Amino acid sequence: MYGAPKVRMELLRRGVRTSRKRVARLMRDNGWEGTTRGCARRPKGAPRAPAPQANAAPDLVGRDFSASGPDEAWFADITYVRTRRGWLYLVLVMDIWSRRIVGWSMSDRMGAALADDALRMAIARRRPPAGCIHHSDHGSQYVSLRLGRTMRDNGIRPSMGAISSPWDNAAMESLMGLVKAECVHARTFESREQAALEIFEYIECFYNRARTHSALGYLSPEEFEARNRKGAAVAA
Repeated sequence: MYGAPKVRMELLRRGVRTSRKRVARLMRDNGWEGTTRGCARRPKGAPRAPAPQANAAPDLVGRDFSASGPDEAWFADITYVRTRRGWLYLVLVMDIWSRRIVGWSMSDRMGAALADDALRMAIARRRPPAGCIHHSDHGSQYVSLRLGRTMRDNGIRPSMGAISSPWDNAAMESLMGLVKAECVHARTFESREQAALEIFEYIECFYNRARTHSALGYLSPEEFEARNRKGAAVAA
């Protein structure tokens, strides 16, 4: 659930004028609280990612989490979701320009195919220009020959932050924390299939289409792209 500032902005978007203090008071009176992310820690019993390998890529991002247009820089990461029948692994690929999740993949196996499938989805959806950056950490999925071949075949430049430095991929750390807080931590999944369906609906029906971001002027990723692509076309 949104906190008071975003609730107020959503009300303004719908033509309801009010103040942040009033929204905060009404939320407090009704026992409503915004979802908090907390610290992103590895849960007890969660599998550890394989050790990083030597054939890593240079850091082409340098902690600059911005872009001047679509499909200039994609950020990727992998996380795990607990279910009663085992772990579900999730890979996301985000366009940093609009914060849109452009590719994703879920599986009960944490191998190179998982990261490759997410990247291939992003490529099929966006058709990025040559030189698009794919930034990640040093996980074995991201230094695999399979993923490297997909990048070379599509003109994508691999980029990786420093080992054991979450700040070098802070944009994805923040996104994964958001997904966990708003979709995963509030419930217990009976199966991987149930978790996958809930996460799919969160990504495609809520996050990309409806969830507003303060960094985007309180627009959703879909709204931001539609408005800015239209403006660029008019200018051209």
